[in-house]
Amino acid sequence: MPRIALATAIAAHALDEDMPALLRALHAQSIAADVRAWDDPSVAWSRYDLVLLRSTWDYTTRFAEFIGWCERVDKLTRLLNPLDVVRWNTDKRYLAQLEAIGIPIVPSDFALPGDDAAMIVAQFLADHPDAAEIVIKPTVGAGSRDARRHRRDAIEAMREHLARLLTADRGVLLQPYLPAVDDHGETALLYFDGQFSHAIRKGPLLLADAGPTRALFAAEHITPRVPGSDERELADRVIASLPSLLDADYPLAYARVDLILTADGSPCVLELELAEPSVFLDHDAGAATRFATALKRRLG
Repeated sequence: MPRIALATAIAAHALDEDMPALLRALHAQSIAADVRAWDDPSVAWSRYDLVLLRSTWDYTTRFAEFIGWCERVDKLTRLLNPLDVVRWNTDKRYLAQLEAIGIPIVPSDFALPGDDAAMIVAQFLADHPDAAEIVIKPTVGAGSRDARRHRRDAIEAMREHLARLLTADRGVLLQPYLPAVDDHGETALLYFDGQFSHAIRKGPLLLADAGPTRALFAAEHITPRVPGSDERELADRVIASLPSLLDADYPLAYARVDLILTADGSPCVLELELAEPSVFLDHDAGAATRFATALKRRLG
């Protein structure tokens, strides 16, 4: 019987709501699956035919250690998604590459360690005079951890937040806050084996003037959603663009495209999740089976 390791983090083991449904679906396909913490030194990863990144959500503050683990696992067995995809997708600077090939994204600027926080904030405000609120978050981050939504006039708070991240040797992403998310939320479209599976709505995560979450990730309000035709068209374009951006096997076993609406009602990409995303299996009756089938094909 083929055996898969579902990689999690000790702190996330009980928080991964996809895990029970995925375990049942894999068992139904006669695939043995074990849930293992990625940083558990006692795990013999070579005994698995495949290691699936599931909920390794503490990697953002241990990034070098996590990538080193991915590199070791990649030499011992098959890692999904592949190592090069994980390296590319765990840093949100990939958004600039999507924009460069014509994919509409939330307007994004980036700052790197060594940059002057005050100058970066001043330039961003000048470049986005209509932005009433600004989002600042690390380029390597997950679950809204260390992300904050600032009022435009909260300049000192923006400088402090940006400087704190830069001083910690972290890259930073700055974006105007798009107010349509407060009413429409985010639309996350899930793809298995390059084929659309289902979609969900996420309510707004960042509250104005609120501090960053201290939890592993911010609490989310999730409901099923039928995406609009324009949202589906854009997400399909993103998935179709991946072979030109990455040197990896296609189609990918799993992908998630997160969209929000601009002021004119058209969708744009907030994030493209290819490493360890929640895939919301409980929100569509056939989703777990589709995911398990995609994994079974990789065991071929």
